Amino acid sequence: MKSERNGSPSLATFADADVVKGCPTANVAVCPGSVAATAAMTSAAGAAARKAPAGEQPAPRFERQGLALAVLFVGAFLAPLDYFIVNLALPSIRIGLNATDAQLQLVVSAYSSVYAVLLITGGRLGDLFGRRRMFMTGMAAFVVASALCGFATSGHMLVISRIVQGMAAAIMAPQVLATIRAVVPLHQQTRVMSFYGFVFGLSSIVGQLGGGALITYRPFGLDWRVIFLINIPIGIAAFLGTWKFVPENQPATHAGLDLKGVALLSAVLLLIIYPMTHGREAGWPAWTFAMFALAVPAFALFVATERRVERRGGHPLVDLQLFRNRAFALGLVLAFLFYCNSAFFLTYGIFLQTGLHWTPLASGIAIMPFAIGFVIGPLASPSVVKRIGAHVLTLGFSMMTLGFTVTGCAAGAAAGAAPDLPFYAGLVCAGVGQGLLLPSIMRIVLLEVAPEKAGLASGVISSTLQIGSAFGTAAISGAFFGAVGAAGAEAAPVRYAHAFQLSLAINAVLMFVCIGLSVLLVRHQQLALRRAAAAA
Repeated sequence: MKSERNGSPSLATFADADVVKGCPTANVAVCPGSVAATAAMTSAAGAAARKAPAGEQPAPRFERQGLALAVLFVGAFLAPLDYFIVNLALPSIRIGLNATDAQLQLVVSAYSSVYAVLLITGGRLGDLFGRRRMFMTGMAAFVVASALCGFATSGHMLVISRIVQGMAAAIMAPQVLATIRAVVPLHQQTRVMSFYGFVFGLSSIVGQLGGGALITYRPFGLDWRVIFLINIPIGIAAFLGTWKFVPENQPATHAGLDLKGVALLSAVLLLIIYPMTHGREAGWPAWTFAMFALAVPAFALFVATERRVERRGGHPLVDLQLFRNRAFALGLVLAFLFYCNSAFFLTYGIFLQTGLHWTPLASGIAIMPFAIGFVIGPLASPSVVKRIGAHVLTLGFSMMTLGFTVTGCAAGAAAGAAPDLPFYAGLVCAGVGQGLLLPSIMRIVLLEVAPEKAGLASGVISSTLQIGSAFGTAAISGAFFGAVGAAGAEAAPVRYAHAFQLSLAINAVLMFVCIGLSVLLVRHQQLALRRAAAAA
C-alpha cells in the first residue's frame, strides 16, 4: 500500500488525518495486547485541520448516533476483552480440558499472532466490500468462534477455535475506526475518540474482575466456558444493532489484498512460535531447531515478495521503504520489546491461582494495583510530556523496570507466601510506567514519518506490537513453565514463586533494554530537529 489515501484506513485511520505541520498523532486500535491496549488519542488541532480523505465517498450520517456508536464500541470492546479474560481462566482450562502448558500458551499467543497478521488485511476488506458489511461479518464470525471455544472438548480444539476468533477480531476491529472517521462529523470526532480510548481501558478491568467473578461464581453451573459463551448474546445484539443503526460506508478507491504476504508472514510466525511453545515439553527434538532455522529463509522470502509487489505497483502488506527511516526502524524494535511484557498477565494469573491457590476472583482483584497505576499514568502523561518531552519514554520504561524488579524480588522473598506491600507497590510503579508509555509511544515513533505514510506506518507499528505480544507470551511463559518443572500443578508454591520471579526478571531486562533504545531514539530525533532548524 503506497499511501493510506489510496488504500485502507485499516489500522490507524486517524493517524493519516491527524497530521499537523508534519507531526502525526496516531490513533490506533492496538489490541488485544497489553494491560489496556492503547487508548486512541486524537489532538483537537489535528481534528480541526483534518480534511476528508481523498477518494472517500460521502457517507450517510448516523440517524441515531448514540446507538450506532454503542454498537461499534461493542466490537472495539470484545477483541481486547477476550485477551484479558482468558488469562484468568487458564488454570481452570488446564483442569477442565487436561490441557498441556504448550496449549495454554497457544490459547493466548495464537490469538495475538493471527490478529497481528490479519489486521491490515481486515481493514482492506472493509474498503473492498464495505465497512458495515465486514463489521457484521467479523462480529458473526466472532460469535461462532466464541461458541466453538465455549464448547471445546480438548486443548487442541480450543487453540484452533482461538485462531478463528483472532481472525474474526482482525476483520471486525479495523472497521470501527474507519466508520467513525467516515461518518462522524469532524467537530465530534475528538469527543468520540475519547470514548473509544475509554472502552479499551474498561475492557482490561472488566476482563480481570468480570472474568474472575464469572469463573468463581459459575453462573448457570458453567465453568470456564462462560467467559466465551457470554460473547454470544452480546455479539448477536451488536450484529442486529449494526444492521439497524450503522450506515454502510466505503471509499471510492482502495488497496488490493497481499495474500502472499499474509501467508508468508503467518508461516514465519508459525515457524517461530510453534516450536517455542512445544519444544520444552517435547524435550527440544531436532524438528524444533529445524523450524527455527526455516524461519530465516521464510522471512527472507517474505521481504523479497513485498519488494516485488511494490515494484509492480501493487500494495504490499508492509511498505519496506519505511524501514529506511532509522528512527522508525528503531521505534519498531522498541515497540516489539515493549509488548513482549504481555506475558506478565498469563504468568501472574497462573502464579496466583495454581501456585497460591487463590480463586479467580481474588486473582482478578490482585491485578488492580497495576490497573490503578495504569489509570494514573495517562492522567499524568500530558503534564509529564510538557516537562520532559519525548523523554517520557525513558521515564516510563524506567518505572516498568523498577516495578517488575521490586515485585519479582518480593515474590522471591515471600517464597510462596501471600504477597506483601512491596509486591503490590512494584505493580503500581509498573502500571504507572505502562500508562505513561501507551499514549506516547506511537506518537513519538511516528514523528519522522512522512505525513502521507503516517496511516500505513502506524499500522505496521500496531502489527509489530501484537507480534511482540505473541512472541513474549510464548517465550516468557515457556521460561515460567520450565522453572515450575515437570510437577506442573502439583508443584510447591515456592516453585511457582521462583518461576514468577524469573518471568518478571526477563520482563525487567527487556524494559531495561528499552530504556537504552528510547534514549537513542530521542537523541536521533533531537539531532534531526537541529539539522532541520540549521537548514532553515
